[in-house]
This record gives sequence, structure tokens and C-alpha cells, in this order.
Amino acid sequence: MKIGIDIRLIGKKQTGSEAVFFNLTKNLAKIDSENEYKLFTDITDKNTLNEIKKSLEIENKNNFEIISLKTKNRFGWNFWTLPKYLRKNPVDFYLTQYITPWFVPKKIKVATIIHDISFNFYPQFIKFWDLIFLKTLIPISLRRADKIIAVSKFTQSEIIKYYKINPEKVDWFYNAVSEDFLKQDVSEEKIKSIKEKYKLPDKYILYIGTLQPRKNIPALIEAFVLLKAELKAYSESNAIKLVIAGGKAHNYDKMIDEVIEKHNLSQETIFPGYIAEEDKGAIMKGAEIFVSPSFYEGFGVPIIEAMSLGVPTIISDIPPHREIAESSALFFNPQIPGELTQKIKETIGSKIIKDNLSRNGKAQVQKFSWEKSAQKLIGIFSKSTH
Repeated sequence: MKIGIDIRLIGKKQTGSEAVFFNLTKNLAKIDSENEYKLFTDITDKNTLNEIKKSLEIENKNNFEIISLKTKNRFGWNFWTLPKYLRKNPVDFYLTQYITPWFVPKKIKVATIIHDISFNFYPQFIKFWDLIFLKTLIPISLRRADKIIAVSKFTQSEIIKYYKINPEKVDWFYNAVSEDFLKQDVSEEKIKSIKEKYKLPDKYILYIGTLQPRKNIPALIEAFVLLKAELKAYSESNAIKLVIAGGKAHNYDKMIDEVIEKHNLSQETIFPGYIAEEDKGAIMKGAEIFVSPSFYEGFGVPIIEAMSLGVPTIISDIPPHREIAESSALFFNPQIPGELTQKIKETIGSKIIKDNLSRNGKAQVQKFSWEKSAQKLIGIFSKSTH
């Protein structure tokens, strides 16, 4: 088969989505020497392209080629530049995410990865024009796609129900912890230097990810306020601070700033900004507890990253989190900050709870692997083209 993959996200620091395409492509290169892969990007800088090639480990892979297609904007790329190229140089299968390219010949099978469809359930958290864009283009894209691929069984069922799609058209694979992450230095020495680099406190509760409204960060801050009040009697525990890591980029939740101002927490809450990928493991490992308070997720890679390091993990009680973590994390109602406060307090105060969460988390993560997901993807391509 000749397989095209949209790798435009690789090299652009777009957190979760970039990691999915990076790890899938890297693992396809590792396990597949039979099929031919065309990797499409809008990046034209030669040095960046060489870095991408190197990081994907495809420098000596004859069946992998990066094709750089220059464009003025991302819409033009999807609707004109790429289709024009594919009409002259067709592939058997083309893989992208969310919005499928238009005007691509029907003989080219198209698959789209859908990470989540939160915009349908929490439209109030999405900017107006983004919502119009998603509500208009996603249904068209799902109709054009020959295969829709979700990142969890939960997301698969949401897509089928919400868009009333034939279940046979929708498949799934799991995200996983990347090899590069597992190889990171998380020694005491590294943690110490990372704390200095990002000006982090000695003891902290950590959130890492995007700072969008559906991530429910204000509830985490409210829970932290209650925790500080309850821990006043214990001066040592009271030294614990809150670290909220992630860029204040697209669709930033302004409520975060309001809650911090309301409770006068600017000294207690640290925002280190975007964390370099190579520093993420040490920041996680240095945390007392990792928290993911989301209202809605498709999967949640930071959860399994934290668990892989044995960091006690507390997460909102939503179906994808239950699917991923099973019994290896503590759950709380995302609408009730006080419930999160209690879970944090229980964990801080009990070595037994901490050790159980640490051990169970490490065991749970063994169920996820990018190699397995890449293998599943080859099976999906193969079935769909025959």
C-alpha cells in the first residue's frame, strides 16, 4: 500500500495531537518495511525537516518520504494544495485528523483521527468562530471519511451516537506513553535542576496540559484553596503549592485568572508556561500528586505519563478516565471541588494510599503501547483498501 499521513503538526508544539501523529509515525517506521509512506507537511525549512526526519528515525528508511507542500494558509493547504498534489500523485490511503481534505479522488481512501468531540457537549467553552468552523466542517469530513478512528472506546461510542454513523465505519486505538518520555532522566539531580529552571517549589500538586475551559482548572484552584484552609494546622504540609503547566495560548480560560485574584493566590500558584518535552518527566516525577480535573476528554495522555512514573494520580470521574485508569487512580466529581480537596488530603496524609496508587499506576500503563496502536492502524489501512 501507498499510505499518506498528514504530519503538519509535528514540530509545532501542539501538545496532545502532535504527540499522537509523532508516535504513530515513528512506530510505523519501526515495524513496517513493506508499505510505502508519504508524510505531508507545510514546513519548508530544510533544517526543521531534517530534525523531523531524525526524530522520527526515518533517515535510512527507503519506504518513508517527507513531502513538503508550501502554502499561504492551512485552509488553502487542505482544500487546494494537498488535493492538487494527490490528484497527480495518488496514495491508496490518506490519514489526517478532524478535517478531511476536499476534492480528493474517491479512489483515495481517507481516514480521520478524532481525539474528542467536546465542542458538541460544551459549546460554551469554545470561541464562536471556532464553533461555527467545527460544527460545519466536522460532519462534512466524517461523511467523506472512509474510516473514522477514535482514541478510546468512549470517543468511538460518542461519535457513533452523536453523528449517527454506521458503527462499522468507526474504529479506535489507544494513545500511549512515548518511548522518548520513558527514557527521560528523572533522577533526583535532574528534578532539582528542573525545579530551579522553572522556579518550582519543593512540594507541589501538578496539572499539565492545555488551559482551555473544559479542563476545569478553576475547580482545581478552588480545591487548592480549601486544602490550604484545612492544612493550616500542619505548617509543613501547608508549604505545598499548586503548579499549573501549559501555554496560555488558544482558547485560554480567563476564569483561571479571576479565581486566583479572588483568593489572592498569585504567590501560591505557579505558572511555568509551556514545558519542553524533555523536561516533562522530571516535572511530573517531582510532584507530590498529579491532578486532571477535566469535564471532558477523549483520552488523557498526561494521566498515563504521570502513572508511568509512579506519581499518585487524582482524576475527574468521567467515562474516558475510568476506561484508561480503571482502579489505579482516585476519582472525584469534577463539579465538586471539595471532593477533590478530600482526595488530595487523603493522599498527602497516607503513605499506604500513595504507594498503592504508585504501584497500580505503573502496572496499568503496561496496557498501552504505541507499537500496538501502530500495528492496529496498519490493520485498519489493510482492511479498508481491500
